[in-house]
Amino acid sequence: MIFLQSYQQRSSQGGQAMLVAVIFFTALSVSVMFGVSTPVLRQTKSAEHFLNSRQSILAAESSLEDVVYRFKEGKKVTATESLFVGGAFATTSIVDIGNSEKALEVVGDSLNRIRKLSASLTITGGTSFNYGVQSGLGGFILENSATINGSVYSSGSITGANSNLVKGEVVSAGPSGVVNGIHATSSVYAHTIQNSTVGGNAYYQTISNTTVTGTSYPGSADQPALDLPIPDSRVSEWETEAVNGGTVTTPCPYKITGNTTLGPVKINCDLEISNNPVITLAGPVWVNGTITVKNSPTIKVLSSLGSKTVPFIADNPSDRTTSSKISLDNTAIFEGSGSQGSYVLMLSQNNSAEIGGDEKAINVANGAEGALLVYAGHGEVLLQNSVSLREVTAYRVRAKNSAEVVYESGLANLLFTSGPAGSWTVASWGESE
Repeated sequence: MIFLQSYQQRSSQGGQAMLVAVIFFTALSVSVMFGVSTPVLRQTKSAEHFLNSRQSILAAESSLEDVVYRFKEGKKVTATESLFVGGAFATTSIVDIGNSEKALEVVGDSLNRIRKLSASLTITGGTSFNYGVQSGLGGFILENSATINGSVYSSGSITGANSNLVKGEVVSAGPSGVVNGIHATSSVYAHTIQNSTVGGNAYYQTISNTTVTGTSYPGSADQPALDLPIPDSRVSEWETEAVNGGTVTTPCPYKITGNTTLGPVKINCDLEISNNPVITLAGPVWVNGTITVKNSPTIKVLSSLGSKTVPFIADNPSDRTTSSKISLDNTAIFEGSGSQGSYVLMLSQNNSAEIGGDEKAINVANGAEGALLVYAGHGEVLLQNSVSLREVTAYRVRAKNSAEVVYESGLANLLFTSGPAGSWTVASWGESE
């Protein structure tokens, strides 16, 4: 009996010890599990925050890059631009600082993880000419055997005769865009394509009597209309620089028949350059009247200007209908400075075509050739006979006979002698918060 009681006491004590051990082990296990899981959960949460933060900054960068691209390409930009990408939302706010600087602030948000970027854009002395020919609402007309060695863009219609050859892409923008009678070696973009030969793809709403070598894309969206690359404010800046270099008032009309250096200077009346002199441009020249260049002169950029382009402007603010014109005739030759990317820019502010008149802002004819760019943002440029130039931009462009435009890739980053306006560039870029 005594033995049995002693055994029962020992069994009871052993069970209690086992229970205590189990409880202790369970508590230890829970403590270890919490000790291990807490940092894991913390790291998981941290990784989640990091991922959302990265998505926020990437969305912000994407939005900022999109807005910068739009400014550089002259596309429409509102005061606030939004972008949703990769599950994150970004908003870019644009603030004008004067006429030549913009401040950009971007907020990226992915599940309330906020990242902010800021950037500033300034205008440099550059201008982008991205097409061999660019015309405004007045359109582009090819006649006879005119040829374009480069792409063509128009906010108006593009019409040809005898399947005029364009060695590049052809774009007629907007819902009224029409390409008619053109032979393009590359793709064509227009609301309506008629009577043409397309060497690449065709993007359109309506097509008729057209051969397409590539792929046809019916129902394609109309291309957006683009502004011409040189605003009037830019022209005004060049004119101011010309005035700062001095003003010529007599004799009028001002005639040059011998070798001379011009610019920066304002000539306060009509200008005539004839015979065979060499005219060296050292800065912007503003002619308050009409420019006539005939016979066989050479007009070139001063060699020390390097890869710069000099504007030669015809602008009579009191008469932009019958004056402010340029005539380039006979065998006039145009040369850059000798460095790649240097050109002479002949620019007219005549606006007859824009208001429905028949006056030609710039007439290029009979052998004029060389490193020549012509620009008439409000008027018509007429290219005729055996002319060859590098780029033409105008409200309306008309080319006929054996006129030829040979586009050069360097025009996409064209620099002028001076002035704050031109293409937008990034002055600063970084995270603000």
